[in-house]
Amino acid sequence: MSTTSAVVQRFYAAAQAADGAAILTLLHPDFRARTAPGMPCGAGGAFHGPKEALAHVWGAVFADYDTAPYDETWHETTEGIIVVTGHYRGTARATGRAHEAEFVHLWQVTDGRISWLHQYTDTARWHQALAPEAA
Repeated sequence: MSTTSAVVQRFYAAAQAADGAAILTLLHPDFRARTAPGMPCGAGGAFHGPKEALAHVWGAVFADYDTAPYDETWHETTEGIIVVTGHYRGTARATGRAHEAEFVHLWQVTDGRISWLHQYTDTARWHQALAPEAA
């Protein structure tokens, strides 16, 4: 695993531990994220800066879900982009229902810190776990 991939791997470990402080230390001061439109909790869209991303993406998701991303496959492009596929797994706090949603994450690391994330996920699976039970 490259040094760049090791930085991203530390992100997955921090996310699985729900360790916001560790996530912040991994993010570049000019961090930019683009998350899947339609994510619940207002977590979909474009975010700039470590604190904004932590509050509006991971913090918002962790407030409504006990969940984490579990990485499965890794590829590094010749341009230094790291492509990770896997699944989010967990439960919605309000309903107690389990969810599992596939993801693809594209990462870039600059100066030893994560500078960019583009996330693709099945947002319908996230919403299904939060939806009230049908009568």
